[in-house]
Amino acid sequence: VQLQASGGGLVQPGGSVRLSCTASGLSLDYYDIGWFRQAPGKEREGVACASRGNGATSYADSVKDRFTISRDNTKNTGYLQMNSLKPEDTAVYYCATDWACGTIMAVSRTPSSIWGQGTQVTVSS
Repeated sequence: VQLQASGGGLVQPGGSVRLSCTASGLSLDYYDIGWFRQAPGKEREGVACASRGNGATSYADSVKDRFTISRDNTKNTGYLQMNSLKPEDTAVYYCATDWACGTIMAVSRTPSSIWGQGTQVTVSS
């Protein structure tokens, strides 16, 4: 059971990047999926989450109106579209699944949590 994140890289301020998170060994039909990030010297921060049922989404205030989370259960993959990137968005981004978005956004770990490896996003000119 694992989550494989990809799509990070170096991007200029104001630019865009899309992260992907593909699950193997589990079906996203039964999990909420989200992203959190960690910048150097800072605490982990929940970024966005999409519920499995009605697809309801939640976002951190710092990324609202700039980032969009989506999911394609047929591909067992979640996405994070990041637009209007700022230098302060620089961080390692991790995808995660759990029973509830609240847990993911709080960056809490429960027995049902699955965290993927991180992908680096650097916003710099």
